[in-house]
Amino acid sequence: MPSPRYIREIPARYRLEAGRCAGCGRVVYPVRKVCPACGGQDFELVLLSRKGTVVTSTVIHVPPDEFLNEAPYAMAVVETPEGARLMTQIVDCDPASVLPGMLVDLEFRLIREEKKSGILCYGHKGVPAGT
Repeated sequence: MPSPRYIREIPARYRLEAGRCAGCGRVVYPVRKVCPACGGQDFELVLLSRKGTVVTSTVIHVPPDEFLNEAPYAMAVVETPEGARLMTQIVDCDPASVLPGMLVDLEFRLIREEKKSGILCYGHKGVPAGT
């Protein structure tokens, strides 16, 4: 069964909901209770755009068991135009081609399937922009 954290983050994962701190304006994903920049606790909901830029990336050659069929694959920190950063898998391209500055579109896709329960976990993956 998916972890409680995954279930708690479903709105953020499914709709790319972030929070903008009312105090300093920083956008954080997923929404937090306390702003990491100023310590503020008042956030407004922000829907992130489905575009982003790779900040940094790595290629996973030895994955966890549930991702064995996907290796090697690229994981990247992607920054949206709103300033939020999220870690996501980059797909539909050669993993070695995922480099800082690469423009990506964020698409809603299957992330994994829970083995025992068969529950399907969805979220966003990055694909090279324009493909």
